[in-house]
Amino acid sequence: MNNSSPLEQIRNRIIASKGGTVFVAADFHDLASNDSVRKCLSRLEGAGLIRRVLHGIYEYPEYSDFLAEYIAPSPHLVALSLARNYGWTIVPYGDTALNLLGLSTQVPAEWTYVSDGPYKEYALGKSIIRLKRTANKDISNMTYKRALLVQAIKAIGKEHLDSAAKRRIAALMTGDEKAACLSEGKYMTTWVYEAIKEICVLGG
Repeated sequence: MNNSSPLEQIRNRIIASKGGTVFVAADFHDLASNDSVRKCLSRLEGAGLIRRVLHGIYEYPEYSDFLAEYIAPSPHLVALSLARNYGWTIVPYGDTALNLLGLSTQVPAEWTYVSDGPYKEYALGKSIIRLKRTANKDISNMTYKRALLVQAIKAIGKEHLDSAAKRRIAALMTGDEKAACLSEGKYMTTWVYEAIKEICVLGG
């Protein structure tokens, strides 16, 4: 039995995590009540252990010896934490999807996601996190990875999805993921599913 106080348990969990990890109160509900967790997070912020990046969103900051400063919070991790906090399903969209899959080296100024929640926009330093409501069929019935791949294909576009792009996407997929994508075809836009079928016969 752990006799440590909720504050100490939350602190220990945070310092055991990787620098740059983003937290919401729900991540600690196994340790204390929601009200108690929020008070503990506020105290830990005051002590300088964590920083509040948005309302209800905290980060265990990562320090860069090279830059001699703390690194800015990851917009992607903040977006995932927002979704976790409010119970939304989100999937990276457009240039965001391409960047996260390594299909584009351009870092987006606007981190855009499709969501089954309401339209929301958040300012995070010099970045914008934008959540766009979409039809549930576009993000449900698929794992996060497969939904991300579908959004990347849509971002490239039917006219620009050449053989080189298809090979790069194929290399990101395991055999099981290819099989799952093929079985989920009924949930996809027709041209996307046709592209998936061509991608899935390519070697990784």
